[in-house]
Amino acid sequence: MVVAAAAGGPIDVFGRIFAEKLSDKLGQRVVIENVGGGGGTVGGQKVARATPDGYTVLLGTVATHTNPTLLVDKPPYDPVADFTPVALVSEIPLVLITRKDFPANTLKEFVAYAKANQSKMNYGSAGVGSAAHLGCVMLDNAMGTHIQHVPYRGTSLAMQDLVSGRLDFLCEIAVTAVQNINAGTVKGIAVLSPNRSPVLPNIPTAAEEGLPSVQAYTWTALFLPKDTPAPIAAKLQKAAAETMDTPGLKEEMEKLAATFVAPERRSSAYLGQFVKDELTKWGNAMRASGVIPK
Repeated sequence: MVVAAAAGGPIDVFGRIFAEKLSDKLGQRVVIENVGGGGGTVGGQKVARATPDGYTVLLGTVATHTNPTLLVDKPPYDPVADFTPVALVSEIPLVLITRKDFPANTLKEFVAYAKANQSKMNYGSAGVGSAAHLGCVMLDNAMGTHIQHVPYRGTSLAMQDLVSGRLDFLCEIAVTAVQNINAGTVKGIAVLSPNRSPVLPNIPTAAEEGLPSVQAYTWTALFLPKDTPAPIAAKLQKAAAETMDTPGLKEEMEKLAATFVAPERRSSAYLGQFVKDELTKWGNAMRASGVIPK
């Protein structure tokens, strides 16, 4: 299983836990290979070019199948045509967090302040096109503001500047945000997903606070190379679905702020359409913000 991220990060940890349980369902060991670089596309390309025999599978995310492929004129692969979709696995929300002394405690207060002070505000991210960047792009569009983006070489650097007060806000993955919220070094404002996060049950969603169009989250899904025989893909899909129902695994994943998708969303057909919808959603957000040409 190729994980298109460095070892030790939240997606890698998720992949290793899931792969261990998936091994039990398949009756053979699933080995993790970390292939970072290219914002996720190096790992994606490795699987897209792999022999379609079922022995190389990608733990795909927005970093492999949406954001980076939209940001370049000639992406290294087609996120739809070059893969066999297997199963959507989980969703991990982004959370709007601010410096601890930010003069707003709710999303409604945040929006009002942003509209009045947008020229003086800034937000950070792990880089142009990252989930954190585009989550804030979507929020910025929904508020009707134009707030300065400050890209960093990684999430940890942006978080350091938020904690020190040099940034106003981040749209950060929940598993990272919760540590700083609980420590009191940042302020949690809203969860940017349809439902509240199990690790942040007291923080409302953007929809609850009046911005239902702001739904920004990362996700995990399994993909095989294109032309993988249907019986092989079906076997992996069945094993993945059974893995999601492993007793105790749901609770273990919730510690990483990850929520397994409902059974009706685990089919290969659903994932195929889901990726197309994600490309449309994020493409529209990027064009509206000027990240990519209209």
